[in-house]
Amino acid sequence: MNHFGFLNINKPAGVTSHDVVAQLRRTLRLRKLGHAGTLDPLATGVLVLCVGQATRLSEYVMRGDKRYRASIHAGVSTETYDAEGEVLSRRDASGLQRQAVMEALDSFRGDQQQLPPMYSAVKQDGRKLYELARAGKTVARRPRSVTIHTLELVDWTPPTFTLDMTCSAGTYVRSLAHDLGEALETGACLAALTRTASGTFRLQDAVTPEDVLAGPDWRSLLVPPSLALPQMPQIRLDEVARDRLLQGQTVARRAGDPSSALAQALGPTGSLLAIVERKGSLWQPRKVFPPP
Repeated sequence: MNHFGFLNINKPAGVTSHDVVAQLRRTLRLRKLGHAGTLDPLATGVLVLCVGQATRLSEYVMRGDKRYRASIHAGVSTETYDAEGEVLSRRDASGLQRQAVMEALDSFRGDQQQLPPMYSAVKQDGRKLYELARAGKTVARRPRSVTIHTLELVDWTPPTFTLDMTCSAGTYVRSLAHDLGEALETGACLAALTRTASGTFRLQDAVTPEDVLAGPDWRSLLVPPSLALPQMPQIRLDEVARDRLLQGQTVARRAGDPSSALAQALGPTGSLLAIVERKGSLWQPRKVFPPP
């Protein structure tokens, strides 16, 4: 049976994103199952799983903004920038003031050039940084452009404090914790992290892996593809245009169609049939999803 949709999973702490995928793939007997944006083992919260043909949409889902709640421990710096790494230094953070943290946060809002942690899956010169780190190598990392849209202090229990943040895809909260610690001159590491939203997927709507396996029909938990890409405009096709698109042919753009480079092409019933690319006065299919 062909499955086409997304599972909004609440990942527990202590397991990798790959562990969650492997467990569900094996138990549900799914050939095509992947995730749209990994979470570190320490982290909990929204892990979007792509089921069946939805794996071909993961690149678009991953582009969505993320929301996090992050607990940061001041006074400790670690190799991995989180509480699970080897401690590199300890500094006295007993004098840290709430006002100092709030003032430091100002410089981290907006567009940033962020250095990823050495222990990360970012590739540099063809190799993942964590592979180099495990081999005992440290390299000069290239900064990445990220945007931190919102960043607020929501709990103050020194030497630990908690932040709520909204950021662009590709932002490393571990790097934020480390860099903030350096700005405060105390050092800091990430103590706990929960992803509360990824694009349109929210934590309050998420289910646990156990919920998926225990339910009478896990398919009822699938989020339709057309609801997973709110940032991408939609076009509606009549039956003639639908048939052309399913055959890999272009269809004419109509008055009122979006001017975006990409769009979701929905069939007469509202189901996603293709991701199309604007080419002058035409829509050209980029990824086609024939109905079962």
